[in-house]
Amino acid sequence: MSHEQDNPETDAGTVAAGAALEPGAEPLTFVAGASDAGARLDAFLAARVEGVSRSTLKRVIDDGDVLVGGRAAKPSHKLKAGERVEVELPAPPPSEIEPEEIPLDILHEDDEVVVVNKPAGLVVHPASGVPGGTLANALAFHFARLAPGGGALRPGIVHRLDRDTSGAIVIAKTARAHEHLSDQFRARTVFKSYAALVHGVTKEEKGKVEEPLARDPRNRTRMAVARGGRAALSLWRVRGRYERMTLLDVQIKTGRTHQIRVHLAWLKHPVVGDESYGGGRDKTIADPLLRARVRGLGRQFLHAERLGFHHPSTGEWLSLTAPLPPELSDFLAALEPGGN
Repeated sequence: MSHEQDNPETDAGTVAAGAALEPGAEPLTFVAGASDAGARLDAFLAARVEGVSRSTLKRVIDDGDVLVGGRAAKPSHKLKAGERVEVELPAPPPSEIEPEEIPLDILHEDDEVVVVNKPAGLVVHPASGVPGGTLANALAFHFARLAPGGGALRPGIVHRLDRDTSGAIVIAKTARAHEHLSDQFRARTVFKSYAALVHGVTKEEKGKVEEPLARDPRNRTRMAVARGGRAALSLWRVRGRYERMTLLDVQIKTGRTHQIRVHLAWLKHPVVGDESYGGGRDKTIADPLLRARVRGLGRQFLHAERLGFHHPSTGEWLSLTAPLPPELSDFLAALEPGGN
């Protein structure tokens, strides 16, 4: 049965079956018909969106970029007749990676892996609106061999860091390393610890946040704590207290998009310098000099400080530390101790 016959409620935002996403297009919208009742969400979309693989669709669903009835759903979600499905796919990036001479701070390198200390401001790989100037472009210039597992635009890349988050990121040189590291990330055996300076002085010495995350339906570039979202777990402990701010060590057991930033904002202790999730706290700092210093920081105070994993070939546990970059260590040095 055709899409139009199945869905008498079709509106101007609904596209026909077999629609292909164009760069910069509005989200695709479908309404499940009577014959779609009981169909899995991923199969339903695979039959309607051309030029996109099932694995890509699954990743988009897992990332919370598909809403069913306004809420994120799992690929296995069984549709009901009349349910509205909204799909937001990224505009296609360039077809191949261009090597660019961008300097890299290498913490570790051997025949299988490279660990880089990524600076703030550097995007990990090309995407919509960011065709170049990324870590992937730098890797293509500096290394003759990288694992193909991440795809043509993500050579060797196993995980990501936000643009304005600095710190340790591991790159796979071989297919074996990429598969082995990917398995470790999926099994949550990789150790990931971040330094985060947050607003406010915490009362407790340590704690955890175990709140599910999904795309914010009101702003698709943001994530939010949401019932029905993907499970996420962050563990934190106090490293230092200052007047009106606290330095935390945050260990994440999952790797959701913007996880630390959203979880800490949910605790009412947003990351200093985080314009997306800070809730305007940077602008409410009473001390004008400190407020100006936060503004001058030009980034969020979040740094992937420690990374540990089993070496893909030897099985040896590798533990790497990325020192705080000067702009963060200098910022801390100028703060007044306090809050005890």
